[in-house]
Parts: sequence; C-alpha cells; structure tokens
Amino acid sequence: MSEKTIRKTKWAIIGGGNGGQSAAGHLAVMGYPVRIYDVVPDTIKAIADQGGINVEGAVEGFGPVEKATLDMDEAVKGEDVIMVIAPALYHRSIAEKMAPSLSPGQIVFIHPGATFGAIEFRQVCREKGAPIDSIIVSEAQSLLYACRAKKAGHAHINGLKQTLAMAALPAAKTKEAVDVISEAYPQMYAARNVLETSLTNLNAVMHPGPSLLNVSIIESEHSWEYYMDGITPTIGSYAEKLDLERLALGKAVNLELPGVLQMYNTLYGVDKPTLSETVKEVKAYKGITGQKRLDTRYVLEDIPMGLVPMASLGKQLGVPVPIIQTTIDLGTILLNRNFSGEGRTMEKLGLSGLGVPGLLDFVTNG
Repeated sequence: MSEKTIRKTKWAIIGGGNGGQSAAGHLAVMGYPVRIYDVVPDTIKAIADQGGINVEGAVEGFGPVEKATLDMDEAVKGEDVIMVIAPALYHRSIAEKMAPSLSPGQIVFIHPGATFGAIEFRQVCREKGAPIDSIIVSEAQSLLYACRAKKAGHAHINGLKQTLAMAALPAAKTKEAVDVISEAYPQMYAARNVLETSLTNLNAVMHPGPSLLNVSIIESEHSWEYYMDGITPTIGSYAEKLDLERLALGKAVNLELPGVLQMYNTLYGVDKPTLSETVKEVKAYKGITGQKRLDTRYVLEDIPMGLVPMASLGKQLGVPVPIIQTTIDLGTILLNRNFSGEGRTMEKLGLSGLGVPGLLDFVTNG
C-alpha cells in the first residue's frame, strides 16, 4: 500500500492566498484529502478546473484537491482539521461564518494566529453557538511557509521553517492538537499556551516598523527586496529594540521568550550578531520583493492584529512599551487610520481587568 493511501486525516484549508494554496497543495502532494475554501470566485474556479494545485520550489508536485469551494459549510463539514490561513483582519468574520458548520471533535488551526487570534476565534465561535467545549481551537506562532502564489492554482514555496510552536485554547488540549497536526507537519511542537504563540509573533516585529521606515523606497519607482534591502542596520536595530518590549511582555506573564535573533536561529538555522545580518542569510527570504504601497498587510494587518494587542496587554499589566506604541502611532499618522480603535484589545476580547493570575488561568483552563 502506498504512503498516500494510508493518510486519513482530512483537511479543510480556509483561505486561497499565498499560504492557503501552498498548504493545500503541499498537503495534497503528501497524500492527504484536502478541500480549499476562498471568497474569490476566480481563484476557486481555477483550482477546480485543473483539479488541484501545482507546487514548486522546496516542495514539488501536483496536489489534487477533493473540492475547491465558495461554500464554507461544504468546506468544513466532516473534516478533521480546519486550517485557517488568512489575514488576521478576517479572522472574526471567518469565525462568524464558520461557527454554524463546526461539529464536535474537529480541530480549528489558525495558521498563524497573529496576536491573540485563537482567543478571538474561540470567543466568536462561542457567541455564535458552536460546540466550543468539544472542538479544539489552536494557533501557530507564525506561518510555516515562505511562499507566493503567483496565479491561482500555482504555488511557489521558497522554504519551510525548521520548527514552529503551536498551542490550543485551553492549553490542556494542546497535546491532542499537536498529535494530529504534527502527522503532516512534524515541525510543530507544543508551546506552553496561546500567550506564548501570540507573543512570539515575529510578523509584529518584522513588518510594521521596517515598512513604515522604508516608506521612501516603497513610494519610489525602484524595485527592492524586503529583507535584503529593507532591513538595513539602523532599521534592524529599531526592530531589535521593539523586540525587547515583546520580551518584557512575556516576562510579565511568566514566559521566558526567545529573542528575535534566537528565533531566527531556531526557525532557519541562522546565527548572526544583528538582525540586519541575520535576514540576509535566510535562504527562504531571497527574492521576496518589497511592497510598492504602504497600505499592505504588513501594516494594515500587523499593526492592529499584532502590535495593538501587545500594547493593550502592556497597558493592562503595567509594562511600558514605548517603541511598540510609537510604531502604532506612526502608522496611524501615515495611513490616517485609527489602528488602536480597529485592533484587538484586551477589552474587545473580554479580558479587561484580568491580572496575571486570571489571565494565566484563562489560557490554561479556558
């Protein structure tokens, strides 16, 4: 019996962007039954017409999908793992649409959760009447793939992280989730709780500050590479200083988190003394072009869904985060957006007023 015929875990991929198509194609190449959902008719039609997704790069092959659909219910019902790979800005609306289709025993895996993604998703599912105590809501700290889908049905995977932390809410269910998901993704390991996965959200460190500080080249006619050109020594130093505030938030909730340089060593096997030097040694980053507009997900997503909840946590626990707040304020000024009002906050998540003991009890026991 071939390896493909014995893979039984059924996956629904929610999101047909770069990460969603890469994951769906990769899982299907490995022999897993896969369905993919998206809201863009042209994307779904292209995948359905060719019967799957062509994958190239670090993973090669054609991944046949069982179904490509615009219908959430059709994608989700009967699947074992529902993996949400979509901008965090849409997590709430996805949860609202998904909740009626969830059934006991399913695992929802938000990949990645940004900051407090699993908390928001579980909150919405509970409000919408999903059987929240008999499903598992989990999240990854980052996206496993460095990838691009240049056109519908064709994904290029530059590389995959060597390891990736994930956790469930409550943390008591993390092992069960890891046991299932690591069958396909052996890189996954259990974090202590969703505070750890959320506070090791590298996108919040690597995207907003460097994007805002590169506005001149973004708005120029010059082509550039985000990591090779954009993370200069000074900009890299800024991101490292912001990262120290992330570490302070972790310490406040009893977590000894790895710094950004240590994380790059763990995730990509690179060991350099500065962030600017480090990213230039990450093979998966080679060729990743810089954006030509400031209003991309690096700012529109990673400020309100990455930095704002960190700032909100810091305010609630009395941890100063001036560089995080400066980055939020600069984004607010440059894009004329109320990011603090738009973003995830402790109050919106129903966690306002909780001190460290109450917060730890919540993420541990639900």
